[in-house]
Amino acid sequence: RSLTNYFLLFPFQNEINEVPFFDVQLPYELALKIFQYLGKAELGRCAQVSRTWKILAEDEVLWYRLCQEEGYLLDMSISDHSCWKLALKNCRARENMLKNNWKNRVGAVSQLRYEPGRVLCDVHSCDGVVMAGYTSGEVRLWDTRTWDYRAPVLEAAQGPGAAGTLAQVSFVRINSSLAVAAYEDGTVSVWSLLFGREPIHHFQHNQRIQALALAPGGTAVATASAFEVKLESPDDKGFWQSPAMFEIQKLVNFLNLVPDVTGSPVAVAAAEDIVYLLKAEDPGKVLHSVYGQPVTCLDVSAREAAFGVKTFGWLLNEPNQILLYNLETNQCLTKVGNSMGDFSCVNLRDSPPNMLVAGNKDRRVRVFDVRRGEAVCSLYAHQLGVTAVQMDEWKIVSGGEEGLLCVWDQRMGTKLWEMHARHPVRHVWFNSHSLITANIPEEKNPRGSSITDDDPSVHRKYRGIIYSYEFSVDQLAVDSVLPICRSSYDEVTGYNYNIGLAVPYDNI
Repeated sequence: RSLTNYFLLFPFQNEINEVPFFDVQLPYELALKIFQYLGKAELGRCAQVSRTWKILAEDEVLWYRLCQEEGYLLDMSISDHSCWKLALKNCRARENMLKNNWKNRVGAVSQLRYEPGRVLCDVHSCDGVVMAGYTSGEVRLWDTRTWDYRAPVLEAAQGPGAAGTLAQVSFVRINSSLAVAAYEDGTVSVWSLLFGREPIHHFQHNQRIQALALAPGGTAVATASAFEVKLESPDDKGFWQSPAMFEIQKLVNFLNLVPDVTGSPVAVAAAEDIVYLLKAEDPGKVLHSVYGQPVTCLDVSAREAAFGVKTFGWLLNEPNQILLYNLETNQCLTKVGNSMGDFSCVNLRDSPPNMLVAGNKDRRVRVFDVRRGEAVCSLYAHQLGVTAVQMDEWKIVSGGEEGLLCVWDQRMGTKLWEMHARHPVRHVWFNSHSLITANIPEEKNPRGSSITDDDPSVHRKYRGIIYSYEFSVDQLAVDSVLPICRSSYDEVTGYNYNIGLAVPYDNI
């Protein structure tokens, strides 16, 4: 390293009188290992020292390692690119372009609607694939990655009710391989995203389902009905079975499956003021319980669980907090937040390491550093309570009860832009280049709708809406091409006073 600093300080010495250092004393492979400790700027300076150093500083192994360390093209091998220095340059340019587009709301925005579904009940998304359930009992998918908005309808297994009728959808969940929907009559249907629209598995609860969970990267499904939590997962041959069933004392409010678990699935359930860690080998393990302090939100990562607790009844001036538990030791790691309002949402799994973000009914969004146990950012975000929130290294996206979606610069603590719709924002998901939001109505049977079940004349403003933002398109969002101009116009449909523009047009 001292020799490297010497050449950096004196790059213009007469090379004719110098013996090239690496050519004489060190083999190429050993010199390459020394250069692996240098960054981009240092490699650029070394490339100006001599021809030998230039060849060494532009070696593909060095730039491939830098590309991997910065998180680019992780699924590629070194032979997939002929020039990894150029690949890294292009990746950084794209990242800067996406960041500027996010800040200035440059891109394309689309509305994902399904008129026959009537009122929107629940929405979930994974890697740009959106799943939505409706009061008509229908479940629909959209793949926003391909800009193909002709959404397939997933066919559900018939419940115990009248033949040919579908119960209203209660919950939907989706991951990279499975889609799951729970219905008001206690039916649960599971579809594979690879094998068509027919369900590959379904089962029935005797009572209404209070919570539904799907493992983020696995195939396990968890449901909570009455005082029972049931786990379902396929075996090695693909046959579905129930590895565990748990009887608990109270009704479940929140349910999550722990990601990246080998062997039997592990669930975390919050039932009023008790938080359970549900394992097949240790059923009914109580993770946290304080009488009179109900849990108001829950999120789970691979090793930790974060949940908000509401403190009232004993000490009126005691603030509400978020508790962080280690799932391996079952011990409380830290308590963060001191708010008089209830914590309404928390996001731990999608947050950067050692960070979590939470929304509160006091209209604030708070970012916590769990190592220090204190808030590093507090934003007065919404007119009513915060209903959904997610963050990454530099931005925060929050949704409110009043229907407002806000995008924030975390470091500056400033609002970049906002969008408003009629209903509360219940779902927020984003990655580097896209954003999915869903405004879901509280009222599933709005006034003015027809009494008959087969009349889809509910006005659009009561139905709820899903927005898809794409920031990799160099286009102002306000000038975005409307979804009707990107559709195929295969269907000719229209309903009463809210006729959809779905009439045949010539292909351009």
